[in-house]
Parts: sequence; C-alpha cells; structure tokens
Amino acid sequence: MNHLEAIKHDRPLTVVQILPALESGGVERGTLEVSAALVERGHRSIVVSAGGRLVEKLQSAGGEHIMLDLGKKSPLTLLQAGKLRRVLQHTQADLVHVRSRMPAWVTLLAWKRMRPESRPRLVTTVHGLNSVNWYSKVMTYGELVIAVSNCCRDYILKNYPNTDPSKVLVIHRGVDAQDFPYDYRPDEAWTSQWNVEFPQLAGKFVVLLPGRLTRFKGHFDFLQAISKLRPSKIPVHGLIVGGVDPRRRQYAESLHSEVTRLGLLDSVTFTGHRSDLREIMCVSDVVVSTSIKPPESFGRTVLEAVKLGRPTLGYDHGGVGEVLGKVYPQGRVPLEDTDAMAEKISAVYRGELPPPEPTNEFDLPTLLAKEIDLYEELVEQV
Repeated sequence: MNHLEAIKHDRPLTVVQILPALESGGVERGTLEVSAALVERGHRSIVVSAGGRLVEKLQSAGGEHIMLDLGKKSPLTLLQAGKLRRVLQHTQADLVHVRSRMPAWVTLLAWKRMRPESRPRLVTTVHGLNSVNWYSKVMTYGELVIAVSNCCRDYILKNYPNTDPSKVLVIHRGVDAQDFPYDYRPDEAWTSQWNVEFPQLAGKFVVLLPGRLTRFKGHFDFLQAISKLRPSKIPVHGLIVGGVDPRRRQYAESLHSEVTRLGLLDSVTFTGHRSDLREIMCVSDVVVSTSIKPPESFGRTVLEAVKLGRPTLGYDHGGVGEVLGKVYPQGRVPLEDTDAMAEKISAVYRGELPPPEPTNEFDLPTLLAKEIDLYEELVEQV
C-alpha cells in the first residue's frame, strides 16, 4: 500500500493552496507535489494563483486551478480579499494553505471576514528567510506554521518572539528517489541534443550553478571560484542554469560584464531557464550552491544533486548547510570563501573528494504524508 494511502480521512477534504504564480521555482514545485499527494489520498486540491507554465502539470495530476493574482505588492491587491472570500465559500474549503507574503495578507483579510465556526483552517509555510518586518510577520499568523527546515524554525522564533513555539512545526522539503534515482544517466536522444546545443562543454570539467539570476544566489562568488581555477590548468567550464527575472535584468547584465572582466568568455555558459535540470546535473562534474545572504531556507537543488550521486558543494549556512550536514558533510564550504570553494572543486577533479553515497534522508513521499496528516488532524480539531 502506498504510504500516502495508509491513513484515510473520514471524508474528502477541500484544500486550497495560495501563492503568487505557477511559473517555476521550489515553492511552486512543492505546491504541485502537495496537490498530487492530496488527490492521491482522495481529497480535492485547488490552487489559487496568477497562473503560469506549471498550471497544466497541476491539472494533469488532478488538481484544480483558480486564476487570481494576489502576488502584486500593492495596497490595491488587498481589494481582492472579497473575491478570495467568495472563492473559499464557494469551494467550501476545509483548509487554506498560504505560501507567500502578499497572498497571505489578502487571505488573512478574507479569512477574518468569515464566520469562525465555518471558515477553513489556516496554515502558512515559511519558505524563505525573508527580511524581518511587519510585512513578513504575516507568515506567522497561521493557526499552524510550517517551517521547511530547522534553521527556518529558529529564524521564526528568534525574529518573531511572540510566536507560539508549539504551533511552528518543521516539515522539511524532500526529493522523490524515483524522480532523482542514484547514478541516473540521461538517454541517448537527450545527450545528443545537449551536445549539439552546447558543443563548448565537450571535454570540459563542468561546474554547474543552478538557480534563477538573483543576487542572493551568489553568482559573483561562483565566477570568482571559476576564475581561481584557471591557473591550475583544470579544463574547467562554469555552467549557469537559470532564467532571468524581468525585474532584475540589470543584475543579469552585470554578471555578463563580470564574465568579460574576468576573461571567462570561453569558460562560462549561461543556458537561461531549463526544464531538464536533472539531466544537466547528471552530465555535470560538480554541482555547487553559492547562495549568500539571506541564505537558502532549505536547499532543494543541493539535495536533488546528492540524491543523483553528484559531487555537491555549498556554503555552510542556512538550509544548504543543514542539508549537506545530513547527506554529504564533506561538501560544505565556509561562507563566501571562494578560495575554499575552488579548492573543493579541484579536489573533486583530482578524485580526492568521492561522490555522495545513496541516502534515504528527506524522502519526499514520507514528508508529503506527514503534511497531509497534519491537514487532516487540524480539520478534525474542534
């Protein structure tokens, strides 16, 4: 019996998850995973967002989508509270789960205007270590607050000391070993197409940095580490995989300028957004995370790389440090120490740093079952 089916609720629940959009990213993928798990257990899953490329995937797994843009950081967005309240009433939602700050403010307004005896239970998840202020504090207002890591829970309780510790629970994000099997290798068709698209990688020692082009991902540190490897005669090639945020085009341009300044035009490739990151990780020699401040709250991509058996390096802070400490401690690098990062990459090249062993830590089906168990328990409470 599938673990997700092991505990059945007396009646199907209607669970509404709310986030800004369904384009790409870890929060979005996690939302789809919870939705699919809800459907598998016999519940009704609805996601409210401004839409995006992942809507079709959501619906193909049995989830429903309601188009409502609650992500714009504007006081006018709060006027959507009435519309959201009608959505929650019309769908007869048993539980609403909010995953982002602006939608959380709209949801809180809508929720408070509903009759306490008939309104859905309210859950929030703190996915990131956001700036500490009144705007971010809304994520602590759920009846249950989920933190995606121990460092995330510590951050909540340290910065919002009035939060009841008993309602802040850690449910790590996870990776399904079926999706990221150890020692996976892409098929021949994919590999041939990849070689056609990126012939400059042939014969190179490829160092991969995945993630959207945003400053906290630490791309400048990554470029420094690649630059420091050049004198060593390692045939290194830096591979940056991630889309450009339309609001941060200037940052993307500054990265290209830095590549030129460091003389790395023939040693660094930007692929833009890709939907085949698993395959790209498998044809890379090292996967790195150079996220700076604020740190990653979990570090899912690092975990995916380790699950695949790829040598994986990351700064030892926040969620990345927490994950690596569990599954590949030798991959930890002191924060912002680009010399140490370059040396670790060299150690992989020299065969002195072995790849990760298979691990069952952070198993996705187990963690999804834990989250849905919490939904069912919360709805059952009087």
